[in-house]
Amino acid sequence: MQLNRRNLLTSALTLSALELFPGISHAQARKLVFATFTGSWEEAHRDVIVPAFKKATGQDMLLDAMLSVDQIAKVQAARANPPIDIMLHDPGPALTAIGQDLVEPFPVASSKHYKDLIPEAQEVSGPSIFFQAVGLTYNPEKIKTPPTSWADLWKPEYKGRVGITNLNSTLGTGFLVEISRMHGGSEGNVEAGFKAIEKLKPNLAAVAANPGALAALYQQGQIDISPGNFNAIQILKARGVPVEFVAPKEGAIAFKTSIHIVKNSPNKALAAQMIDVALSPEVQAKLMQAPYLIMPTNTKVKMEGEIAKVLAKDTADMKKKFVFQDWKKINENRAAWIDRFNREIKL
Repeated sequence: MQLNRRNLLTSALTLSALELFPGISHAQARKLVFATFTGSWEEAHRDVIVPAFKKATGQDMLLDAMLSVDQIAKVQAARANPPIDIMLHDPGPALTAIGQDLVEPFPVASSKHYKDLIPEAQEVSGPSIFFQAVGLTYNPEKIKTPPTSWADLWKPEYKGRVGITNLNSTLGTGFLVEISRMHGGSEGNVEAGFKAIEKLKPNLAAVAANPGALAALYQQGQIDISPGNFNAIQILKARGVPVEFVAPKEGAIAFKTSIHIVKNSPNKALAAQMIDVALSPEVQAKLMQAPYLIMPTNTKVKMEGEIAKVLAKDTADMKKKFVFQDWKKINENRAAWIDRFNREIKL
């Protein structure tokens, strides 16, 4: 191939860029892609993290909203050239992604904010950028007496008005485990939970594919009560949808949500920068405010507003009030549970 003036100039510019920004490689030929969750999570990240990343780096990024199981499948299918640079996972899928060698270590030494995270959020394979809380959600215009227990979902007056998610979501699996524990089961034995859901069928109006789809059912008037994510309900409230969140007397289910650099990503340096932006107190404080109300993990962010009022005043209070489940144990059988649920729980 003959080299002309334009080819030489282009090559020189490329080499200069590589010298100035060692994190950039020849393979980097697209924008940074962050696989976030569907529904309110995508909305919050589009409104807060995307512009914060742009301000910090001058770079644009793309959000690709999908469930964790789909993120993992997408990366597995193209390990050598993954279409995703950053994955977002709840505890179960995070363990799967790490176990399948799909993630890169987070560069802790060069991070500005990692050291400020609560100890439970510090994980080299992927720090946790927020906590999620799952409790009871309901329409106060239809249900005048607020529910107080998971057991309320089985009340006969809620026939045809209850919603749940399938087990592909952490919300759905966490709910199954919790009702199993209520009936003598455990993270390793959910037989009692399946029997309880079978008895719940007369009350079920819908089984949603994910938490975002479940929240949408309130907007459509298809359900009046369900397990639900705290922040998803707050976004609905901000839109004027009549819905409230309460922590059941058994305790709200809490789990960490971690963020990971995808192995073989051509955008590793930018991915690390984006994660550090997400860990910053400025971003976490903004995500804690209405309408997002996402629980922070950075200790420099003081819990306030609706989070302090409804969930926890600080991390110590959170540990006392919340139920934490053993996701290492859950993961041992989760695939079989998903298959069984899809076969047996049909409306």
